[in-house]
Amino acid sequence: MQTNKKNLIVDLSFQFALEIIDFVEVLESKRKFQMVNQLFRSGTSIGANIREAQNSESKNDFIHKMKIAAKEADETEYWLFLSKHSKSYPDTDELLTKVESINKVLSKIISSSKK
Repeated sequence: MQTNKKNLIVDLSFQFALEIIDFVEVLESKRKFQMVNQLFRSGTSIGANIREAQNSESKNDFIHKMKIAAKEADETEYWLFLSKHSKSYPDTDELLTKVESINKVLSKIISSSKK
């Protein structure tokens, strides 16, 4: 059930997705098309799965969807690390910091939901 109430992880993941979109546009201009596809899909999927979890049918369904979001965040972190350590790619430090924060919040949500 969606509400208009503020939700930290929904807001964080939405803002992060917008920043990923901007970043992949930079990558596209540098003709890094394979990285663009991977990073766009995983980076925007975090928020999509979190939003889907807000309408989950049960507690277990909620946890499952949040775990999927966490896996997407891990994958996104991997692609950002690759970009960071590749010579011809733009800096990703700010995005890495943000995805690490998202991972921490997701981890806390998942662990507290299991109790």
